[in-house]
Amino acid sequence: MRVLSYRPGMSTPDLNLLLTLEVLLVEGSVARAAKRLRLSPSAMSRALARLRETMGDPLLVRAGRGLVPTPRALALREQVSQLVLDAQAVLRPEQAPDLAQLQRTFTLRCSDGFVENFAPALIAHTAAQAPGVRLYFLPKLDKDSRWLRDGSVDLETGVVGASAGPELRVQALMRDHFVGVVHSAHPLAQGELSAARYAAARHVGVSRRGLASGPLDEALAALGLQRNIVTLVGGFSAALALVRSTDLVASVPARHTGRLREGLFSFALPFAMPEITVSLLWHPRQQADPAHRWLRDTVRSVCLAALDDDALAADQA
Repeated sequence: MRVLSYRPGMSTPDLNLLLTLEVLLVEGSVARAAKRLRLSPSAMSRALARLRETMGDPLLVRAGRGLVPTPRALALREQVSQLVLDAQAVLRPEQAPDLAQLQRTFTLRCSDGFVENFAPALIAHTAAQAPGVRLYFLPKLDKDSRWLRDGSVDLETGVVGASAGPELRVQALMRDHFVGVVHSAHPLAQGELSAARYAAARHVGVSRRGLASGPLDEALAALGLQRNIVTLVGGFSAALALVRSTDLVASVPARHTGRLREGLFSFALPFAMPEITVSLLWHPRQQADPAHRWLRDTVRSVCLAALDDDALAADQA
């Protein structure tokens, strides 16, 4: 493919002349072309003169009382018309995608909990609307924005941290809160639960960076208490897997771990903890892309439907 490039000293052609040329070739008349482009006949005559000088060809010549195209103009007519159509398509706002025909792969970086709880419905919804779309889920092992910045990832979910790139687009997706989780025979599953009793139990901490202290521990420290953390894991899935076969206590976000906690005993934390906001994050380059906008809307609608189902189940329980 021939690539056009600009070099110092080159004269840059006036691309507006393409539209003028296309109208002149279609109309075959300076007066009619001027009327169509809402120019004066003298302005159109000057434009034709510029075209003749630029292209080194008279393009339209007098034949009786009218104008006829030269062989060069006839040869260019179809090409010029296509160039104008292509330019108009480039400059026109992109239309909504035909989902039935859309062929695309989107990469989402999410926590294991998000995949467990929301991916099944998201995959089913996508398959029904856009069967040619594939969703790839990558584990979110850190909050580094480079994945969105370099285009490796199309969309992320998570709690926005201080390290998030300032240019990223962010939209709140849901509110979540922490709960404690133990196996059904654990002592904390019986009797009155106090903050001191909770803190004294054996805990599995969750930290992608290997930190043994976090917001839960700060809330307990304000009460003069400290968790007895005996082991650390990198994710909530691993923490809950340990809870199933040990006497450990895990503290996890409720909505992100609903499926993972099935068969376990969950309880409200016996001390105040602020809710967290889980958001969608994407790079500005994707902001106006209709297919990406459809993906964002789909993720939001699927999550909203799942949260409504959870609320209904809680009311009926």
